[in-house]
Order: sequence, then C-alpha cells, then structure tokens
Amino acid sequence: MRTAPLHTTAAALGLTALLVLHVGAAGTAGAASMTARVLVVSDQARRYLTLAYGSLSTEFMGCMIGQVHGPVVFVQRIAPADVDPAQSTRTHVVPRETCEEAGWKGTVGMIHSHPGGDRCFYYFPGTQVPSSDAESFARQPYPVDAIMCGDSIVWISRDKTQRQVRLAAGPIPMAADQRPGNRVHTGSLLAARGE
Repeated sequence: MRTAPLHTTAAALGLTALLVLHVGAAGTAGAASMTARVLVVSDQARRYLTLAYGSLSTEFMGCMIGQVHGPVVFVQRIAPADVDPAQSTRTHVVPRETCEEAGWKGTVGMIHSHPGGDRCFYYFPGTQVPSSDAESFARQPYPVDAIMCGDSIVWISRDKTQRQVRLAAGPIPMAADQRPGNRVHTGSLLAARGE
C-alpha cells in the first residue's frame, strides 16, 4: 500500500476542512451564493494542467469540473473545452461552445493558459481596468475563472479578488488576496522570479 499519497490526501482534506471552518458559513443557509475564497484542485486536475501547459505552445482551455461547498470550490478534474485549433494562439483561445453544450456537467469555472507565464492578471497593474480575461469572466455564469501560469494558477471569484494556487510540490507561499488594481506578483510570473 502506498502510504505517502494517502498521507498527502489526508493532509489536504484536513487543511480543506480547517479552511472551510475558518472562512465560515459552509453548510449555512445561503452558503451556495457566497463568494468563493478557496480553490482546491485535485491531484488529477493538477497533473492534467501540468501536462497540457508543458506540451502546448498555444493557449489551451478547459472546463473545471467539481463542486461548490460554501466559499470553497473543489476542482475534481479538467475537461477539455471544445476549441477549434485555428482559434488557439499564443495570446488567445476561443471555445466553440459552452462546457454544458459540449456535454460537461458540474462545471464550476473555466481555465486557460498563458504560455510563458505573461500577463497573468485580471486587472491591469495599479488600476481597476479589467483585462480581456476579466471581461470574459464577467460574461460567464461560473463562480470562478482561472489562468494557468507556469507552476501556478491565478484565479478570480465574483468578488473580483485575485488569488493564486501553486501546482508544484513544496511549501505554498501565502499571498494576501489581491483586489482589482493589484496582482499576485508585480510584472509577469517570470519577471517575479527574476527570469
């Protein structure tokens, strides 16, 4: 029996339970209408995103399939969005139809990549001016939207607060929630690493 994955899963579930308790209101009346404050991404979804990001030189798009429990969004897997290859370049991607029209049930949000880790933000730095990604999210019915940027996911919820989840193993740096006008990092993710 493989105990390391079991310990990792148990630790993740325990941490998630603590986050739900800390954030509060999970299980209370109206919890489903709350703004998402935590994004939990399964190991399967992480592997898919890492593989897709590393193998494509153009943007990819996926449907985040999962569940919403109060302020916590659980992403169990990523289903590929229906994208015409001609509509995927290094700077944009456009799906042919919605996730539901493509047959995916349980969609909690969309995710797309930014090859090279550039422009991983929803509001232009130092402003409240929405990027095209923020504009796209505003037209979607989902509680969250995400951008895959290297080893991280930058995501936003309906409160317009940008947050970050690291996909790589190791300690996760705790970043404060970023309201419009700010980013998780100054400059691109690559610039933040000094690359």
